[in-house]
This record gives sequence, C-alpha cells and structure tokens, in this order.
Amino acid sequence: METKVWNEAIEFDSSIKEAAQFLLNKQVVAFPTETVYGLGADATQEAAVQRIFEAKGRPSDNPLIVHVADKDQVEKLVHVIPPIARQLMDEFWPGPLTIIMESNGSAAENVTAGLSTIAIRMPDHPLALALLRTTDRPLAAPSANRSGRPSPTTAEHVFQDLNGRIAGILDGGPTGVGVESTVVDCTTEIPVILRPGGVTKEDLEQVLPEVIIDPALANEEQSPKSPGMKYTHYAPEAPLWLVDGEEDFFHDQMEELSKQGYRVGVIASDQLAAQLEHASLITCGSRDDLAQIAERLYGALREFKKADIDIILCETFPETGVGAAIMNRLTKAAVKKIKQY
Repeated sequence: METKVWNEAIEFDSSIKEAAQFLLNKQVVAFPTETVYGLGADATQEAAVQRIFEAKGRPSDNPLIVHVADKDQVEKLVHVIPPIARQLMDEFWPGPLTIIMESNGSAAENVTAGLSTIAIRMPDHPLALALLRTTDRPLAAPSANRSGRPSPTTAEHVFQDLNGRIAGILDGGPTGVGVESTVVDCTTEIPVILRPGGVTKEDLEQVLPEVIIDPALANEEQSPKSPGMKYTHYAPEAPLWLVDGEEDFFHDQMEELSKQGYRVGVIASDQLAAQLEHASLITCGSRDDLAQIAERLYGALREFKKADIDIILCETFPETGVGAAIMNRLTKAAVKKIKQY
C-alpha cells in the first residue's frame, strides 16, 4: 500500500477533503492532535477499525479512544452523559481529556474491545477538528505508531513506523502536549483516573469534589478499561533503564556500564546534562518545566537506535502535575529501574 502524505495541510483545504474521503471508504489515516498523532478510522465501521489493529499490530483486547467534533456526537454514542462528565466536557474540551461513559452500542464492537463502556474525547487541534467535521463521523484513533513503540509527535515519526501500512498521513507539524490524553472513568460514583496525561490530577481537583487514581494502573492481569493500562508501551529500540538518584549516582551508573563495554545513551534534563560529559546525550528540557519534558519525551525516546546504543539511561522526574504522565510512560517503557538508597 502506498501511504500518501499531505504536507502542511491547511484547515478545510483539499487535503482535508481527500483524507476524509479515505476514511469514509473505510481506510485509515493518521492525523495530528494536540497530544500525539492519532491513527483514525470510522468508529462505526468494524472493518475500518480492524485496519487500525492490523496496521499497528495492536492486541484486540485493547480498547480505542473515539474522537468527536462536538458534544452532539457524544449523545449518539452513549446511553446518557453523567452530570460529572458534562462538567468535565465544559471545562476541558476541546483538550487532552478522555471521558469514559456507558456505550449505547453505536460504535463498532472492536472499538470498545467488548466492554460496555466507551472512551471519548474532543481533540484541540484545527486539523483534527476539520477532519472530524468533514467526515461527520466519530473517529477511533489510538496513537499512530507500531504497537509498543514511542508514540509519534511528528508526521515523520508516523512515516517511520507505518509507511506502507496505512492510506495516508496529514502532516500538521509537531504536536504540543507530547503525551496522550488523561483518561477519566465517569461510570463510577467517584471519577477515577485510569491514565494520567495532559490534564493533571491537580487540574481535575480544581473542578471535581473528588477524583482518585485507579490502583489497577499497576495491575497487568486486569482487562484494560483504557488504552495504556496493559502491555508494554512507549519502548525505544534499545533497552531503557531509569536511574533514580542524585547527579553523582547517575554519573557512576553511566561510567560503570561504559567500563563494561556497553554503548550508553543518555536522556537527561538540562540540569543533569550540564553535569555530564557524554557523547551520546539527548536533552529533553528543564526539570523546572515538566510540560517541556512531556513535549520532548517521545522524540527523545526515538532518537537512539539499537545499532548505535546498547542501553539508554534516563533520569526520573517528580510525579506532580504532568510529571505523573511522564513517569507513567517512562515506567511502561523501561526494562529496569536503578534507585539510590
């Protein structure tokens, strides 16, 4: 399959119309959102959705997030919109927040992975919204990468993973938030965060009387109610080790591995990078600006290639604000964690 790339796509131009026609013909198209690039298909067509799973190599019991252009489309997908869900929509949509509600069965069964619930969000990106409005369909759209790989934050990342496997890619430049949306379950009495993301727990607590983090985030055996709750995710080509400790401790780990003959790559904040002398080092922003770290994280994870590096060392970050999403992704990506005691 030839993958068409629409470069510098502009809202409502011919690129949007052509991409929309591909989707209406049950093809899959990658498009930018404010978080990462999504791989879209008509959420009401099982055959179209199946192409997402095939292109990504994604397990079929992993549910997909449905993207909508407006709240009217939500009404067509759920039994009822709970008051708390409406409150969250009013506050955070369009934006990086996915809300889980009870499905009415309108979406294809493989979108929900057989669950009675459905995950829905309204993206905050002009190209994504233009595509949704032009198709006039809800679009199932997980991240547009091969399953297990770091999520794509540029069209080039999508092309690296999925060229020849999908119909097209809308190039809208780099994404902004850099990590996927927060997922909140609104089918329970107290809303539950199933995946940390671009809307932080602290943000939610400004609006809701109470919100909790689901302990099942750490349970690999439970059937996933949300994307990102099961299976290895976000992994770079070379094994990733997290190093939790002071600068001297990080330096010692790096030096010891180098002495053992390992080719070591380093992902570090500006502050740590300034203390290290190492050829294979990628900086991902300031520890004082975790939003910047989040924006650059997946790009950094994609930089090192297995042919050049044996092990990637990455520092850990505070789990406050969007730091919770950063550490969720790094923990999922890592094969080992070294902690200073």
